[in-house]
Amino acid sequence: MEPLLQVKNLKKYFPTKSGMLHAVDNVSFTIEQGKTLGVVGESGCGKSTLGRVVLHLLPATSGEILFDGKDISNPSKAELHDLRRNMQMVFQDPYSSINPRQSVAEIIGEPLKVYKICKTKEEYDARVKQLMEIVGLPERYEHSYPHELDGGRRQRIGIGRALALQPKFIVCDEPVSALDVSIQAQILNLMMDLQDEMNLTYIFVTHDLSVVKHISDDIMVMYLGVVVEKSSAKELFSRQLHPYTKALLSAIPRAKIGERKNRILLKGELTSPIEPPKACRFAPRCPYAKEKCFSQEPVLEEILPEHFVCCHYVREINQL
Repeated sequence: MEPLLQVKNLKKYFPTKSGMLHAVDNVSFTIEQGKTLGVVGESGCGKSTLGRVVLHLLPATSGEILFDGKDISNPSKAELHDLRRNMQMVFQDPYSSINPRQSVAEIIGEPLKVYKICKTKEEYDARVKQLMEIVGLPERYEHSYPHELDGGRRQRIGIGRALALQPKFIVCDEPVSALDVSIQAQILNLMMDLQDEMNLTYIFVTHDLSVVKHISDDIMVMYLGVVVEKSSAKELFSRQLHPYTKALLSAIPRAKIGERKNRILLKGELTSPIEPPKACRFAPRCPYAKEKCFSQEPVLEEILPEHFVCCHYVREINQL
């Protein structure tokens, strides 16, 4: 089965006064139809930029993007317009990503108007009400404005707008990070239900590891623009191979009172993302780093079946 989305050697650099900032550097992955790829890492690792480049909200520096078997790396304006029907985004901040001057119905229905989906006003009104029902917004909010609603309902508006054109693929950029814990669970369950009903494919960008475990089929861990580990969610949470992933997962809070957990505290300075050296970017903070790590860049390789790691000494560290 051919994957819905294939990304090959994708790069995104930003020019600065000091040189090129390597936000996304040589990232490759695939996602099958109906699956979710979770992308995790610290703030500034490039995960949100990756999602925006895939959707062409930011232009790529280089690399290939294939969607549904077609090369969409450099689409024309007309091709990009058509592409938007199948590729949508749910943004992190549910308030700043929607128009405060429009009502709930107007926000959700705007893509229908732009793409002239509905032939009559009756058909348009029915479709908007259907979308509101799908995302759990009661009809009484039809003429409400974003400032009158809480964060959870605002995020439902964003999800409804993303679903208006019946896309195949959605990038979810930390869609629950600005919400209360109880509302987070509602939105996550809604997104999983919609995925089952509509066979949606997600890239789910987050820094919350408990959230990504709940929703993802596969997980990709990023550090300073590069992928350091990639595997199924079940495999990653049962066996972490990269030192950074080990430290990241050791920081997950535990709910059991009195339970002690050995947290891995990382020391050392962060490598600058501006013109980074041809070396392991995690080396200055890695407790296992050796001379080779500071002089040679590691490559992402399959260490175990469908488990990829970017580390010179991964076998030695994990005694494989």
